[in-house]
Amino acid sequence: MTGNVTGGMTVVRISDDALALACGADEVAEAFVAAGCTVERVSSWGMHWLEPLAEIDGQGFGPLEPGDVSAVLAGTSPKAIGAIEAHPFIARQQRFTFARAGKTRPLSLEDYAEHGGWQGLAKAREVGPEATIAQVTESGLRGRGGAGFPAGIKWTTVAKAQADRKYIVCNADEGDSATFADRMVMEGDPFMLVEGMVIAAHAVGAQKGYIYIRSEYPHAIAKMEAAVRASAHLIAPFELEVRVGAGAYVCGEETSLLNSLEGKRGEVRAKPPLPALEGLFGKPTVVNNVLTLAAVPWIMANGAAAYAAVGFGRSKGTMPIQIAGNVKHGGLFEVGFGITLGELVGDIGGGTASGRPVRAVQVGGPLGAYHSPADFHLPFDYEAFAAADGLIGHAGITVFDDTADMSRQARFAMEFCAAESCGKCTPCRIGSTRGVELIDRIRARSGRVPDKVEALPQMHNARKVERTLADEIVLLEDLCETMKFGSLCALGGFTPYPVLSALRNFPEDFGADLTREAAE
Repeated sequence: MTGNVTGGMTVVRISDDALALACGADEVAEAFVAAGCTVERVSSWGMHWLEPLAEIDGQGFGPLEPGDVSAVLAGTSPKAIGAIEAHPFIARQQRFTFARAGKTRPLSLEDYAEHGGWQGLAKAREVGPEATIAQVTESGLRGRGGAGFPAGIKWTTVAKAQADRKYIVCNADEGDSATFADRMVMEGDPFMLVEGMVIAAHAVGAQKGYIYIRSEYPHAIAKMEAAVRASAHLIAPFELEVRVGAGAYVCGEETSLLNSLEGKRGEVRAKPPLPALEGLFGKPTVVNNVLTLAAVPWIMANGAAAYAAVGFGRSKGTMPIQIAGNVKHGGLFEVGFGITLGELVGDIGGGTASGRPVRAVQVGGPLGAYHSPADFHLPFDYEAFAAADGLIGHAGITVFDDTADMSRQARFAMEFCAAESCGKCTPCRIGSTRGVELIDRIRARSGRVPDKVEALPQMHNARKVERTLADEIVLLEDLCETMKFGSLCALGGFTPYPVLSALRNFPEDFGADLTREAAE
C-alpha cells in the first residue's frame, strides 16, 4: 500500500467507515473507478466534516461529491486540503490507539502486520501472564468506558481467582450521544481489538471471549465477525465470538450486559459479587470497554513507561475524544489527558457550526453534565471533571450554541432515563418519570410551553397545594439527590448530572428571575 500508482493507474484511498458511507463515500469511490483509478477502501482519519475524504499520495481532498472527481484528478480541485498528516487537526494529535487510522485496509491481515500489528501479543507471550499484567498496571491504563477503574487491578483480580473457566468480555455497546470511537475501532482496525482481547486472555487465563456490539452498528458487526474468522488461526486456542445486543441502553452497564449475554433480561445485578469473581455464567470475567482493550497492544509493544509518560495527573496515556453537536470540525481527536475543554471546543472543534456563541458543552454522553464557557479552563482529566461535578464518561462532547433551552435539555435527561431504565430499582424507574413531570411544571410556570399536554393536570394540582416555582426547584434538587445516591447503577445515578448542572449553570431557563422577583 505504498505509492500513488499501480500498473499505471492512480490509487485513491477512501474510507468505508459508516459515517463516510452515510455522506456518500460509495458514490465518490464509484466515480473514481469510472475515471480509471484504483480505489482502496481504508479506515477513517476521523476528520468527519471532510467526509467523503479521498487521499492520493498523501494529499487529501474533501468533502467530495462524484462531480468533483475530474477536478481532483486534474489537480484543480478547490477541495484540496494538502497533506493529510500535516493538517492541524491530525498534526496536533498523539495517536496510540488510532495510529493506523486512515492508513490501512480494515480487514487486511497483511496491512495490520505491516503497521505494527501483533507485536503486543508477541511481547505478551514472550514475557508471560504476570509480566503482562504488570505492564498494564504500570501503564496507568484506566477503563475507557466511563468509570475510569484501573485495568491492571481488574485483570489481577481475575487472574488470581480460582475457577475452571474464565472469560473476557468486550463491552462494545456504545450508546452515548456524541460517541463513535468504539465504532471506529471496530470498523477501521478490528484486528487491534482482537489482539487486545487475546492479550487479556493470556494474562488472566481465559479460554473464551465475547464482543457484545449494539445492534445499531451493522457495519461494525460485519467487520468484527470477518476479523474474528480471519484471525482465528492466529489466536488459537483462544475462542472469540461476536454477540449482538438488543438495543437497550442499560446493557452498556457491565452486569446488565452479562445478563443479556446469558440470554436473560438486560437488568442490573446487585454488587457484590463483582464480575471479576462471579461474572459471565458465574465465572471470573474481565469486562472492558473497546478503547481499554484497544490500548493494550500499544502498551505491550512500546512499554508501560512510554504510555504512562503521556497524560495528566492520575489520567495516563491518550484518550480518543469525540467532538460532535453544533461544531464546525466534528470528529475524533486522540490526545494525552490534560488538554482543556476550551481548546477542544474552540481550537480543535472550531467553535459552533452555526457561528453563534457557545452556550453549553455536554461532556460524557446523555448522563454527562452541561458545562458553560466558564468551565473551559478545565483539563480533560477524570479527577478535574469530578471536582467540577462532571464526568468524562466515554469522552464524547456535544456542543450547543446560545439558542439551546437548557431546561428542555434537563427534561430530555429525565425522559431518556425513564425510557431506558431496566426497572430494577425505584429511584431510577419512578424518579425519572416524576422528574419529567416536575420539569414540565417548572417549564410551564417559567413561561415555557410544556413538552407534553398530559403534564397540565399535574400543574393544576400543584397550584392547588400552593407549591411555588421555588418549591418545585427544591423538589427537583431533592429528587436528583435521591436518584444519585439511591440508584443501583450509573443510569439512575448519573441522570442528575445533566439536570443539576443545567439548573446550576443556566438558572434563567428554569425561571430564576421569576423566583427572585417573588422573593423580593
